[in-house]
Amino acid sequence: MTSNTMGPNMTNNPEVDFLHKMASRMAAADPLHEVLTNVVDFASSVVSCDSCFLYALEEGELILRASKNAHPDVLDRLKLRLGQGITGWVAEHGKPVAVALNASQDPRFQLFKDLPEDRFEAFLSVPVLCRGRVVGVINMQNREPHEYTEREINLISTIGFLVGAEIEMARLESENLHLSEKLETRKLVERAKGILQRELKLSEEEAYLTIQRQSRQRRKSMKEVAEAVVLGEDVKRSLNE
Repeated sequence: MTSNTMGPNMTNNPEVDFLHKMASRMAAADPLHEVLTNVVDFASSVVSCDSCFLYALEEGELILRASKNAHPDVLDRLKLRLGQGITGWVAEHGKPVAVALNASQDPRFQLFKDLPEDRFEAFLSVPVLCRGRVVGVINMQNREPHEYTEREINLISTIGFLVGAEIEMARLESENLHLSEKLETRKLVERAKGILQRELKLSEEEAYLTIQRQSRQRRKSMKEVAEAVVLGEDVKRSLNE
């Protein structure tokens, strides 16, 4: 007699098993880049494709963050505007696009010379959503014509829902870090201005322009110039103590 008893993490539905596994991976608090790479691997394993890209929407631009195929020259560098190409259209409208053959003939298509996949026949592009807001796009491409089924499109859309919160959280963390860095820079520049005003008898505007000029001439950030001024003041004070 064959037992139908299954373990707590097993079901009769491989898709449910897959989504459970991916949701567990999302909850593991892995670094975002690793999470996105896992998403690409997962998506490629359940929907037959020759290429899979994941773009994250950051500061109004789509940035290629993960790829099934090795693309070291464009990963984290290739950027698209909203509305640019099929990917940009999907991000702008929040709707998937499936092209079974002759993808390059689609009026929304745009060729990127760095991506040989752009010459593939079939193209599926699905938005990654978080609370109704587009935060990224998953692209799948096939060398040969391929009719993407409703099941495949829905499955990739579900993956997008699962990873959307991770991408949004990373975006918010990045924004907070950027704001913290701006505040730190502002405090350093203010302190450096005070030092220059006192030591060189400059006005506040003249002190600021001095830091700005040194930044351009030395090709350093204003934060780095301000840090040097403050460090010099601290060294001078310690020698006089």
